[in-house]
This record gives sequence, C-alpha cells and structure tokens, in this order.
Amino acid sequence: MRNIVLIGMPATGKSTVGVILAKRLGYDFLDTDIAICKTTGRPLPVLLEQEGVDGFVRIEGQVASGLTCEGTVIATGGSMVLSSGAMEHLKTNGVIVWLDTPLEVLQARLPEHLSDRGVVAPNRMTVRELFVQRRPLYEQYADMTIACNGDMEHVLNRLERGVAPFLDAAVLSRSR
Repeated sequence: MRNIVLIGMPATGKSTVGVILAKRLGYDFLDTDIAICKTTGRPLPVLLEQEGVDGFVRIEGQVASGLTCEGTVIATGGSMVLSSGAMEHLKTNGVIVWLDTPLEVLQARLPEHLSDRGVVAPNRMTVRELFVQRRPLYEQYADMTIACNGDMEHVLNRLERGVAPFLDAAVLSRSR
C-alpha cells in the first residue's frame, strides 16, 4: 500500500489532518517531527538551536530517508522539501500531497519570531519570506495540491477524493 505524504508550510495542519485521514483510511500515522525528536533525543527547538538550519535539515533528511513504511500517512515538517534526497525517497512509495494554506492564515497562526515555534528558518525571516522561499519547492514535489481554504472537514473530504486514484480499492472500501 502506498503512503500518503503531506507537505506544506508550518502551521498548515499536516499532523492534525494526517491523523484523521489515517483513521478514515485504516492507515498508520507518522509525524516526521516526532521521529526526529525520538532519533536525536532532543526537542525540535533545541535541535535547531544546537545544529543550526543546515544541520537540522541534514538530520531531518537522514531521518526521512531511513523511513521504510507503507500504508502510512506521513506528516512532514515544513522544511522537509529542503532535502531533495528525502523527498525523492518519500516519493518512491508515496503520493506527495501539498496542503496549500493561504499566507494570511499562516501569519495568524505563526508567531512573529519563527524560531519560538521551532520553525526551520534563518533568524529574522518573516512568515511571508518563508512562504515565498518554499512555495516553489512544494509545487515541485507535489503530486497533487489541496487548497486549505475551508474548515477541516472540507479539507479532509478534498484530500480523500484527491488521493483515491492512488490507493488500493480495498483501502477505499474501508474508508466509506
């Protein structure tokens, strides 16, 4: 069974939507941020502070490149797209879904200082600058894009319909 890999900006709701989608489909759920914390034994903000942006991205890419799961909804960190090797690995047995959230929504959800939330971004980078930097990477890797401009149930319904062509018939019958 193929994985469903969720990518998108921090605070998009990849983990929240991912857990519910996994339950609906009878899939497992994996959050790469949690996998990174377990692997390194450090919380994300501490890891980011100690390793810097480049070191964090390297570790994040190594953790994702080592994943060997199937039938799993994988919620990636917003910076996963900075690791091309990890993205290519995730794509080998997964459909990559970009949860595209409007900038205004992200600005309302994220703190002024992105490092306070453990967001992988150079110091003093604004949410807008991060959005502009990463948007082309999300577009590059996405097999499909789901607009996150409605309530969660609306987004989940769009997501389920969008991934349906990539899933086994047995999975789809369980989710109905």
